[in-house]
Amino acid sequence: MSDFICSQCQKPVPDPEKNLWVCGSCGNHSRLGWQQRLAITADVGTFSEFDSSMRSGNPIEFPGYIEKIEELRKSCETSEAVVTGRCTIKGFPAVIGIMDSRFMMASMGSVVGEKITRAIEYATANKMPVIIFSASGGARMQEGIISLMQMAKTSGAVARHTEAGQLYISVITDPTTGGVTASFAMLGDIILAEPGVTLGFAGKRVIQDTIGAVLPERFQTSEFVGEHGFVDAICRRSELPDMIAKIIKLHGYKGGQ
Repeated sequence: MSDFICSQCQKPVPDPEKNLWVCGSCGNHSRLGWQQRLAITADVGTFSEFDSSMRSGNPIEFPGYIEKIEELRKSCETSEAVVTGRCTIKGFPAVIGIMDSRFMMASMGSVVGEKITRAIEYATANKMPVIIFSASGGARMQEGIISLMQMAKTSGAVARHTEAGQLYISVITDPTTGGVTASFAMLGDIILAEPGVTLGFAGKRVIQDTIGAVLPERFQTSEFVGEHGFVDAICRRSELPDMIAKIIKLHGYKGGQ
């Protein structure tokens, strides 16, 4: 695979696949598509996808919306901005969800919310842990109020999963903002984040204009948020599969290599 350029320091990253798309010069963790994330997380050949044919409608008749969705389905090789399914991670069976920022910045519309909800409900019924890799610009405004309803729906599914005594690990990747942050992304029993991730609700400029104060330079980074208790651990990409498997094992699930 040819080199690609780090989006942060603009230096070439040699053999990006081998280096997990992490820049050796500045440590920047480049954004991943769902295929890349799945390949470095799930055990080879164990992934079985849920709801791959689910399609969005156009509830408020937003101009050009369906055409845009169809274009992204082809380029991202997925029906929507999240891919869900079951797999094993270091030998532990789990339900996994991966949001893909290439697909309308992984905004949460009706299908994204439904797929995440169904995946969590499957895990609840089958007494399995859930791992969701969040990356989103927030609610999908092309679907109006229906997009905002997904916040309550996904949060309810997480609550039922928790009440059933099952584990939910939320992994924050870059960027995770808006309605996704305000719902399932921050409801994990354990919340992990990659280094340098943007994590917040409203944008920094909006907050500054609202409160009339200058915010810290590192505001809304995973490191800043972690220092203030909203993230349990910041993990380099190379450490994540082992960390996830260790947490699953500590919670008494069977399996493992």
